Amino acid sequence: MKKLILALTLASVVSSQAQNSPYVAKVLDFCPAPGQFTNVLPQYEEGDTKNDIIDKVSEYLVGQENGGLLSLGAWGGYIVVGFDHTIINKVGEYDFKILGNAFYSTANPNPDTPKGGSCEPGIVMVSYDENKNGLADDAWYELAGSEYKKPETKHNYEVVYYKPDKNKVATPNPNNPSITDTSYIYWKDNIGNEGYIEKNSFYQQAYYPEWIESDSLVFKGTRLANNAVDESGQGSYYVLYAYDWGYADNHPNDSELSCFKIDWAVDSLGNPVHLPGINFIKIYTGVLQNNGWIGECSTEISGVIDLHPDIAMGYNEDIANLLTMFQTENGNIHINIQTSGKATLYNMSGTCLQHFHLKNGENILDLPVKQSSIYLLQVYTNLYSKTYKIIIK
Repeated sequence: MKKLILALTLASVVSSQAQNSPYVAKVLDFCPAPGQFTNVLPQYEEGDTKNDIIDKVSEYLVGQENGGLLSLGAWGGYIVVGFDHTIINKVGEYDFKILGNAFYSTANPNPDTPKGGSCEPGIVMVSYDENKNGLADDAWYELAGSEYKKPETKHNYEVVYYKPDKNKVATPNPNNPSITDTSYIYWKDNIGNEGYIEKNSFYQQAYYPEWIESDSLVFKGTRLANNAVDESGQGSYYVLYAYDWGYADNHPNDSELSCFKIDWAVDSLGNPVHLPGINFIKIYTGVLQNNGWIGECSTEISGVIDLHPDIAMGYNEDIANLLTMFQTENGNIHINIQTSGKATLYNMSGTCLQHFHLKNGENILDLPVKQSSIYLLQVYTNLYSKTYKIIIK
């Protein structure tokens, strides 16, 4: 008979704070790629350093439900934010929301794909502060949205943008007076492609981030297929179509599709991973495309919101003692809990094996696994969440 061992707690996602803010608590990094709103959202002033820019970005986001609009520039440009608590992974539910400025157009001419207008999808990555040092130095995981497994999506993608010479001679588009320089900022990628970020007549400031002294910027990540279509055929009317789900600035803020599940996290090989919660979120522009007079695709954000900040509120030792757990010889787990809750069993690759509903009182969990291995059991209520290591020998 296999022997089941209940090991030490792997993670205890709880908070002793009286209240958790649902909004961004700090901006850890901000590096937009070149774009028409770079140096404008936020506004660069001569002499600004990176720290000055991050301070300005913080004024836009920290403590704000829907603050000022920030642009991440062309593909790869990013922001990293943190919270004053761990955002709990409520299995099967949306965990956080990202606000942008996406909208659907009533003049969209394509009835087969009605969710189109101005949608500039951004990739979302998450990290759990496993070492508890308050720094974003643990593993990062991409949230695998609807396009993740499609053949046109490019993983392990890399782009280098080159700062333009200030004395560069512009090459305007003779057929479109709004494009003042078709060869403004040169880029090349790691699969043999090259191109330019074009400059338009509406934004005449420098598009390369002014506070960055290096002559080139390198970004790495996942590139989504182009989503903008010139529906006019003459460069006068572009529709930027939304992807189904899983991307920032991809659907309107009042849509459920602007919400995200931590359950979508995958590792660098695309394998699902289970995280008890997250502390840091990174967002970067996912499409590399010029769209005529409306400019390049550039993800914009104005806020990030924890959808259930109260789940970890009010934790103390008395609450922790409400739960007792022990194993039996036949492989069952007994949980005695003085409140209702849920439990989810995972294997070590993060695959969900079974969900359990916990009632107030004694619960007997008949595990659906018999082979010798290590498993993770997440137990959570509306007050706290804990993850245990289960060893079957």
